[in-house]
Amino acid sequence: MNLSALLAAAFSTATTADGTTSSSPALITNDAVIFGILMVMLAVVFRTSQSSQPTIKRFYKFVPMLLMCYFLPSLLTLGKIVDPSQSALYSVASRYLLPASLILLTLSVDLREIVRLGPKALVMFLTGTCGVILGGPLAILMVRPFAPELVGGDGPDAVWRGMTTVAGSWIGGGANQVAMREIYQPSDALFSVMVTIDILVAEFWMIFLLLGIGKATTIDRMFGADSSSIDRLEQKMTAFASRVTRIPTTTDIIVILAIAFGGTAISHALADTIAPWVKEHAPSLQKMSFDSQFFWLIILATSIGLALSMTRARNYEGAGASKIGTVLIYVLVATIGMQMDLSAIVTYRGLFLVGLIWMAIHVGLMFLVGYFIRAPYFFLAVGSKANIGGAASAPVVAAAFHPSLAPVGVLLAVLGYVLGTYGAWLSALLMQEVAPG
Repeated sequence: MNLSALLAAAFSTATTADGTTSSSPALITNDAVIFGILMVMLAVVFRTSQSSQPTIKRFYKFVPMLLMCYFLPSLLTLGKIVDPSQSALYSVASRYLLPASLILLTLSVDLREIVRLGPKALVMFLTGTCGVILGGPLAILMVRPFAPELVGGDGPDAVWRGMTTVAGSWIGGGANQVAMREIYQPSDALFSVMVTIDILVAEFWMIFLLLGIGKATTIDRMFGADSSSIDRLEQKMTAFASRVTRIPTTTDIIVILAIAFGGTAISHALADTIAPWVKEHAPSLQKMSFDSQFFWLIILATSIGLALSMTRARNYEGAGASKIGTVLIYVLVATIGMQMDLSAIVTYRGLFLVGLIWMAIHVGLMFLVGYFIRAPYFFLAVGSKANIGGAASAPVVAAAFHPSLAPVGVLLAVLGYVLGTYGAWLSALLMQEVAPG
């Protein structure tokens, strides 16, 4: 399929800027019903993952539970049962549940122990950033000789313009993606296609990352990596949780929810003030996404969680603060899964290939540097997802190693939001230079 045919297909099927496609009305449009279905799906996954039946245990040995939490909701979109573009669930989950979960996940963090993890976590994160910056132009160079129409185009339909939005998303997140869209202004049809490629390729890599968690010890041994600092943090956080653990009362749960959503309210109130002020009085800071309300929402929520971790509020970890935070973030995971339209793999297979090459470059660089500096697989996985996925994915992957490690993913993801637009802008310059005219 050439570029013009691809965009014609996008115009006829893609109706929104979030990459969803629908040629017929969805079967279910009531968000209350959809939310109930998602919660039942999560319950089925969690319940079956604890099953003692040999067949089910064998299934979850090869298919991570988290992957199923993404995959099952995607079937609702694939089967045209729901239309995510007509649902407010993702917006609610990302704007309200995500900041609340970040507060609860960082409530018991020990910053001194995280600092003691050493520089390898930061090195792997920055390696992931470089992999995205360089991967885009290298993918264009690799595809250009045999399929120039896939990476060509003129004006708003120039594919490199759409790829800049993917770079913004893969280094930082949605706010950075929107920033690149405003700067390079790809057509609506092209942007719709690119968002689909963004989500599918990112989640495709997520599959392999999650599969690797079960082989983390083997990978660390191959790398000659020393994971003692991670084990020490895990043990210390587990010991703290055990020391303060108690049977939660109704009052405990109400206080935990007050901390989470009260902090979210404060974050929204401040973000609604700071972002417009920056846009009006300090436009030069827009390149770092400082004019984004969502950027400040994530920064402020994380900061509130870190501040509370230095007070007696961190003892609410013993009443299940991080467990409630994990529940909230899994609801977000389900809504993200619903955004995936797996049929796009076939519909946009040419650009999907470009995205896979781009991701392969990122992954290859991560493994190369990880092997060279003997970084534990945990740093590779979390460093990658702190770029490609941000605050919505990095803490989930970190928690898949152990719940106490989720704050490491949160902090690295925040750094991604800061660097996202700068890194994507640099990648855009390189892509524009090598793209066929």
